[in-house]
Amino acid sequence: MAQRPVAGKRPGAHIALTLICVLTLLSLAGCASPGGEVQRSGDAGIAGNWVVVQRGDTLGSIAARADVPLARLQRFNPDVNPSRLAVGQRLLIPSQQERAPSGGPYRYQIRPGDTYSAVARRFGTTPARIQSANPGVEPTRLRVGQVIQVPLRGATAVAASTPSSSGNRSSGNSTSAPARTATPPPAPSAVPNSARNWPWPLDDYRIVRAYGTDTHGTLQPMLLATSRGARAKAVADGDVRFAGSMRQLGRVVIVHHADNLQSVYALCDTLLVDDGARVARGTPLCEVGFSNATERFDLLFDMRLGGKPIDPRRVLR
Repeated sequence: MAQRPVAGKRPGAHIALTLICVLTLLSLAGCASPGGEVQRSGDAGIAGNWVVVQRGDTLGSIAARADVPLARLQRFNPDVNPSRLAVGQRLLIPSQQERAPSGGPYRYQIRPGDTYSAVARRFGTTPARIQSANPGVEPTRLRVGQVIQVPLRGATAVAASTPSSSGNRSSGNSTSAPARTATPPPAPSAVPNSARNWPWPLDDYRIVRAYGTDTHGTLQPMLLATSRGARAKAVADGDVRFAGSMRQLGRVVIVHHADNLQSVYALCDTLLVDDGARVARGTPLCEVGFSNATERFDLLFDMRLGGKPIDPRRVLR
C-alpha cells in the first residue's frame, strides 16, 4: 500500500552531522513538519527527540538526562552497540508515554517523517504487522504525536544488548568507549534515468565546498557561494515536504521528486514557498542568506536518493 509520510552558521562538520541526522528522519518516508529537530544530548527536555552523541556520552548518562529507563533506551535503538558509541551517532530518545516491553508490542509515538515502513525497518518487523496491530489507524494519515502499537517479528528481534561494562550503568559516571567519527550511509551506485542534466539551483554561483568527506571522514554537503538577492530554484518538479527552520541549518526547503529523489536547500534567509506546495523546475524556493562566519551569501545544497546522500554533480548539468 502506498504510504504518505507524516507532514509535519557556519558551514562545517557540526552542520554536516545535523543535516545527516535530520535527513535520516526525512529520508525514505518523506519529510517532517517543525518539531522534529535533532538535539545535542546535553540539551534539556531531550525525551521524545533525537540526539547526537557527544564525546564522553554513555547510554546510561543519556538515559539519566532523559529520565527514561536504560533498557527502554536500548530497545528503541536496536542497532546501537552500547559499548561502542560514536561521536555524531544519532539516538532516538523515547518519550514518557512510549513503552518497549521485552518481546513487544512496543508503544511508539509517531514522529515527523514516519511511515509504517520506516518504523518497521527500525524495529525489525513488517508494515503489514504494524497495520494489523492498529486496525483503526489509516497508514496514509499518520499524525505527529499519535501512539501506535509495534509488534515485533520475534522476541529476540530487537532485544537490548546486555551492558558489558560499568560504562553502561545508568549512573553515567564512567567514560564511554573511545569516540570515532560517524560514517555516512553509502551512496547508491546508480541514479534513475529521470535524474539527468537537471539545472543548478542558482543562476550565479561558485562551488566553495564540493560534496564529499573532510579530513576527519565527516560527510560534507555541497556549499555554493552567490550574490546578494540570489534565489535558490527547484532543480526539478516536485512537492515541498518541508519549508521551515532547522537547528544550525537556518531556514530550509526540502523538495521530493520522482523516483525517490530529494533536494535540500539550506541556510536560506526568506522562504518563498509553503510546506505542501507543488513546484515546477525553476520555481524560486528561497532567498539565500548571508553567513557572518564566511561573510558570503551561501547556499547549502544537498541531493538524496532514497534518503541517502549522493553527489549533486551526478544529477546536475
